[in-house]
Amino acid sequence: MRKIDYVIESEFDGDKVLWYLRGQAKLSARLVASLKTFPEGILLNGGHIRTIDRIHTGDILTVNIPEGESTAQAREGELEVVYEDDDILIINKSPFIAVHPTHNHQGDTLANVVTGYLQKKNKDAVFRAVGRLDKGTSGLMMIALNGYAASRLSEDGVSKEYIAITEGVYTSSGTIDKPIYRPDPMKTLRAAGDEGDRAVTHYSVEAHDNERSLLRVWLETGRTHQIRVHFSHMGTPLVGDDMYGKADDEIKRHALHCEKMVFCHPVTGKMLSVTAPLWEDMEKLKEKIEKNM
Repeated sequence: MRKIDYVIESEFDGDKVLWYLRGQAKLSARLVASLKTFPEGILLNGGHIRTIDRIHTGDILTVNIPEGESTAQAREGELEVVYEDDDILIINKSPFIAVHPTHNHQGDTLANVVTGYLQKKNKDAVFRAVGRLDKGTSGLMMIALNGYAASRLSEDGVSKEYIAITEGVYTSSGTIDKPIYRPDPMKTLRAAGDEGDRAVTHYSVEAHDNERSLLRVWLETGRTHQIRVHFSHMGTPLVGDDMYGKADDEIKRHALHCEKMVFCHPVTGKMLSVTAPLWEDMEKLKEKIEKNM
């Protein structure tokens, strides 16, 4: 169970509990409703309180968020933990592992490994991914460790920076502003064109040789396969992307890594920044490009 205390400041004197929880505390309506069904879900100065009751300066409003039930089978596996506290787990995801269970991947996903990790630490073992990465994409992934953190992070958002290695030569920064759509509803393949959902990708050049470019990429929107689709549309697919480009002998997946994450902590309100180093396969490609500049 996650316990969070709020000391009521003078500007909220006389407000209803519900107003404070939905406004200042930014709890979702769904989470507030679930807390009301839990005997000690919402307390005022240690005693029971209704959401229609009033709060006053100096009061301590407490929410106790109960643990959820795991939906993924626990499995042992290695995790490279970058950051962890009572509310957030951030890992450097390895390539070649799917995030969520599917009909093709039932027990060998990141959700299974994280569930096993959390169970060992006696933490709420519900897998609440904040965003997701494709199976072949490596790098930072955030998991919210309780419903409150998940609600706040999904609302406030997380800023991410990616490292991508593309075929072709880029010499200057730019923006790709092209809608993305799904040509066949029965397939995962996406395409860029004049129809579909707005998609905007920004990039800057870190290095390039005569054949490939090392780019820093950040997204204004978050569409499925957005980075891969956009650079393929430009005629410069990611190295190793056999879905939107072609396979490559030097890397057995598309060359994309989430390197940096900046976000506001859902409980403390502090701005945090975390980074994750490239995995060996992309590091070798990076060094080769820099050597041949």
